[in-house]
Amino acid sequence: MAYLKLYRNKLKHNYDFISDLFGEKNISWGVVTKLFCGYRDYIEEVIKLGAIEIHDSRLSNLKVIKDINPGVQTVYIKPPPKDIIPDVVKYADVSFNSELSTIRQLSEEAEKQNKKHKVIIMIEMGDLREGVMRDELVDFYGDIFRLPNIQVVGLGTNLNCLHGVMPNTDKLIQLALYKQIIELKFDRTIPWVSGGTTVTIPLLLRGEMPQGVNHFRIGEALYFGADLFTGKTIPGMESSVLELFSQIIEIHEKPMVPSGTLAANPSGNVTEIDESLYGKTTYRAILDIGNLDINPDFLIPKTENINIVDASSDMLVVDVGKNDQDYKVGDFIPFELKYMGALSIMNSNYIEKHIE
Repeated sequence: MAYLKLYRNKLKHNYDFISDLFGEKNISWGVVTKLFCGYRDYIEEVIKLGAIEIHDSRLSNLKVIKDINPGVQTVYIKPPPKDIIPDVVKYADVSFNSELSTIRQLSEEAEKQNKKHKVIIMIEMGDLREGVMRDELVDFYGDIFRLPNIQVVGLGTNLNCLHGVMPNTDKLIQLALYKQIIELKFDRTIPWVSGGTTVTIPLLLRGEMPQGVNHFRIGEALYFGADLFTGKTIPGMESSVLELFSQIIEIHEKPMVPSGTLAANPSGNVTEIDESLYGKTTYRAILDIGNLDINPDFLIPKTENINIVDASSDMLVVDVGKNDQDYKVGDFIPFELKYMGALSIMNSNYIEKHIE
C-alpha cells in the first residue's frame, strides 16, 4: 500500500542550514510542525535535532510535543478559540493573539493555573488574515499591559498565507518600528519582532531583512527547502525531505480517449475530448491513492515519463506512455509533494508513515 517516507538525513541537513543561517544573524527561531498533524514519530525527529521551540496550530499536537519533551517551548500560532483556553494555557507556553477579550480570558485562566502566559500580538500588515489594525495598536497594547498574568513577548505579522501578499523590506521595517513605538510609549521591553516565516528567508539571504526582525517561524523551508519568491529550491537546501510512494494495482494498454456518453464525474468535472487522440493507445497505471488522500495537483512525479491523468476517491490514474520502464503490478511510483499535498497525506489515516 502507499506510504510516506521522511528522510532523516535530509531533515537534518535543512535544519542545520537554517540554524546556521539564523545563528549568523543572531535570530531566534522555532520549528512549525503543523504539517505533521501530531504524528509522534516525525515530531520526535524534529526534537532530536535540538529544536527548543515548536509552533503548531492544533492543541492536540502541542500535547504530543509536551508529552515527548516538557522542556520544549510550545507556541500556539493562531488566536485561541475561547472554549479551549484552559488547555491553551496548560499546553502552550506562548500564543498568537489579536482579540483583547481572548487575552483577558487567557490572563484569568493563567491566574487560576498560577502561571504567566506569554503572548505575541499579531498586526495586520496587508494580507488580511489575523492581526490588530495598526491605528488601534497603541491602545490595544495599553489594555494588555494592565493584565496581571500576561507577558507580552513579541509582536508579529503573517504574510502570504491567505491573499499571497509578499513581504518586503518596507513592511518589515514598519513592523520593527511598531516595537520601538510600543516600548517607548509604555517603558516596556518586547523581546521579539516575529516577522519571519519561510516566505521571508529569501529577503534574509539577499541582505534585505531589517535588523529589528529577530524571530522566525519556519516550516515549509525545513521540509521542502522552498523559495516562495521563485518557486524553486533555496540553493544548498533539500527539496524532498518527504516523499510519497504509491503502488501500482493495475497496468494495461488502453485507449487515450474514453468512449460513451460523457457526464460529470463524482468530482463535478466533465472530460473534454481531444479528437486528435482517437485511435491512439497508451499504458495506464492505476495507483492505490486517491482524492480522499490527496489532490493530484499537489503531486510531482519523480519520473519524467509519468503524467497524472486524474483521480477518483481511492485511485490515481497515471499515463506511463509506452511503459519503457517496464512497470508492473506491485511496483511503487515515487512522488515529491507540494506543501498542501503533504498536509493531506499526513492527515490521512490510510497512508503509512516511514522514516529512513
